[in-house]
Amino acid sequence: MARRGLRIAFDLGAGSGRALIGGFAGGRARLSEVHRFDYAPRLRQGHLRWDYARLEEGLQSGLQRARAAAEAEGDRLESVGVDSWGVDYGLLDAQGRLIEEPICYRDDRTDGEMERVLARVPRPEIFGRTGIQFLQLNTLYQLSAHARAGLPEGAARLLMIPDLCHHLLCGSSVGERTNASTTQLLKARTGEWDDVLFRHLGLPRELMPELVAAGTVLGELRQALGLGPVPVIAPATHDTASAVAGTPLESGWAYISSGTWSLVGVERDTPLLDEAVLEANFTNEAGAFGTVRFLKNVMGLWLLESCRKEWGIADIEALLRRVAEIDRFVGFVFPDAPRFFNPPSMVRELRDSLEETGQAAPEDPVLLAKVILDSLALRYAAVVRTIERLTGKEVAGIHVVGGGSQNDYLNQATADAACRPVVAGPVEATAMGNLLVQAIADGEIASLAEGRRLVAQTFAPRRYLPRNAAAWTDAARGYDALEEP
Repeated sequence: MARRGLRIAFDLGAGSGRALIGGFAGGRARLSEVHRFDYAPRLRQGHLRWDYARLEEGLQSGLQRARAAAEAEGDRLESVGVDSWGVDYGLLDAQGRLIEEPICYRDDRTDGEMERVLARVPRPEIFGRTGIQFLQLNTLYQLSAHARAGLPEGAARLLMIPDLCHHLLCGSSVGERTNASTTQLLKARTGEWDDVLFRHLGLPRELMPELVAAGTVLGELRQALGLGPVPVIAPATHDTASAVAGTPLESGWAYISSGTWSLVGVERDTPLLDEAVLEANFTNEAGAFGTVRFLKNVMGLWLLESCRKEWGIADIEALLRRVAEIDRFVGFVFPDAPRFFNPPSMVRELRDSLEETGQAAPEDPVLLAKVILDSLALRYAAVVRTIERLTGKEVAGIHVVGGGSQNDYLNQATADAACRPVVAGPVEATAMGNLLVQAIADGEIASLAEGRRLVAQTFAPRRYLPRNAAAWTDAARGYDALEEP
């Protein structure tokens, strides 16, 4: 492996982003954060929109801080790439200018839109063509609602959020396939836009960009950014695709990319498009280097984070320590119930759900946090069992990565609920996967397998073995009655 300089990974989450620099030398990976910035959505022009000006400012500041950090180490910058959440997009005019701020997937414009779409094209046909799970936040329903309300005059190109960022960095106007696959507008078997679906639904096919694979060199940083001719390389631009790329998965193991959302799945070579998968509402999203992310979206730590903000609790670690001291089950909710998607008060919604199902509804934040975490662990376990049924293959263990991998209580609860070993870390799997794809594209690393070995050699995972099997089996009986299709 040839020694190279440092690379920049922008990892954008749902409301905040980071710039990290890293590289590979001496059989190990290195990674450090140089900038963090916020761009939380807010109501503007009748919709919940991302603060794109702050996002753009964060990208520009992140570049400057990355350059300063590299120069301080006597190193150079080799490349830059951006990953982000999926489904959201921005519209450019013919001159490449953003027409309006992108609308957030939690906006209510998609209320009822899935039903309108399915009245025109049946659910089995959409799934058979795209292989993507049905979620009202999908780009398909966002774009349908947008077109029905009236697209802005002069719209010439639709770009997903990371593609929009690459456009800012180097003028690129293409789309990268892993993020495009979340739209529910790509053909599962070819990875190209589904012209038939666009035509049947009356959607603007002419707005959609040419698609490229992860690892494509998109251009060089604009001269105005002041860093010189640094290549811009598309990583696996969907953050989960980058996270899976950066996870040293053992054969036969499932993964959970744990954060605001939890993505629970396995890596495959081909999509699964049969009726059982449709019925279970699983998804086949594109991964790096021709892989398929066969997974299920679970609401994730959004529930706990929303409550934490309502409670005004800053020290989440202290809260989790108190949760771990409770030696009984308090109650359960179904984490993926639509009512938890974006309620005015998550605390009230959780308590109402408990009361409506005949359970005690605690006011104590510690008890309600335990309800959330135990319910998530049981949901993860249920999804893993469904994966086994749909794929016909046993899942030997679960590898948790991302910010949620730091939650020791949830990791242990997941091992207990699933009756399988859990491995946790790295926390920075997404940024690591972003850098790995850049390095593979540049010839520094030979393959994804080699890159994953470097990650495994660098980041020591934490391991959790199942315990209290009888208690969790009893708990699962109570939880299973709450699960919705």
